[in-house]
Amino acid sequence: MTKRMRGNALLLLAAFIWGLSFVAQSEGMKYIGPFAFIGIRSMLAGVSLAAFLGIRAFIGRVRKKREKGVCNTEEYTEEQKQERKKALLFGGISCGIVLFAATMLQQIGILHTNEPGKAGFITALYLILVPLAGIFFRKKIGVKIWVAVILGVCGMYLLCITEGFQIATGDLYLLGCAFVFTVHILVIDRFSPKTDGVAMSCIQFLLCGALGVIGMFLTETVEFSHVLEAWLPLVFSGVFSGGIAYTLQIVAQKDTEPAVASLLMSLESVFAVFGEWLILGQFLTAREFGGCALMFAGILLTQLPEKKQKKPSEI
Repeated sequence: MTKRMRGNALLLLAAFIWGLSFVAQSEGMKYIGPFAFIGIRSMLAGVSLAAFLGIRAFIGRVRKKREKGVCNTEEYTEEQKQERKKALLFGGISCGIVLFAATMLQQIGILHTNEPGKAGFITALYLILVPLAGIFFRKKIGVKIWVAVILGVCGMYLLCITEGFQIATGDLYLLGCAFVFTVHILVIDRFSPKTDGVAMSCIQFLLCGALGVIGMFLTETVEFSHVLEAWLPLVFSGVFSGGIAYTLQIVAQKDTEPAVASLLMSLESVFAVFGEWLILGQFLTAREFGGCALMFAGILLTQLPEKKQKKPSEI
């Protein structure tokens, strides 16, 4: 298996885990509140990433001992190390706060809709909103993006608007979640090139978990027996969706083209519908399925690579 094939397979596995996580979130909310779920799952994700970082550091030290005397050059200067530490701290804190806001909206939305597949597609709108956000940075928005926006809006109408021209409360929360996840992606885009992405994710999950635990103690009454009943959704959402899937993404994207990676990761919305049918025995109506199809078409459109313009010398 080539590196590219392995990378694509790992991203597909990550998308599958993320898709099933919507079902896990829906099931976990039957036992504990949104703050408790976010707090515990995020802490589990942070701890699993910390374990990964520890193992990676140990392997790195072993390699350095083996290579001692062969190459003893520092990768970064002291000034660069300080800059990376600042980026790690500010990036981790910023991402953690935004991630908490996004996941909180998502949890409340899932609680009100109780339809993981639908929640997956509405959340995935961030894939359309991210390129659209370029307007605020004075970037030119092509026809492809505007067509994707139209498809997304039409899909949202079929998926969320009832015959009485009303939108459910849960759908509004999920739509807000998509907007906040857009901000989250832009924040990651700003800080991740300047520091270690996995370490920054570890900090963001731990901070998000701490905020969730604080909210849990302030607003919810949680019994330990209820947490034990929700252990499987919590472990899956925390360790697998947060820790393992994110690490798979980091490893896989080194050998996968960005356009292909985005396409594969966008399949999480499809896997969310699949998981809802396979695990919960629920399925979307024909109208909702049509809405999902339009939204997914818009998502795929935004991820297609741009045609390279020929240089004058090539014409």
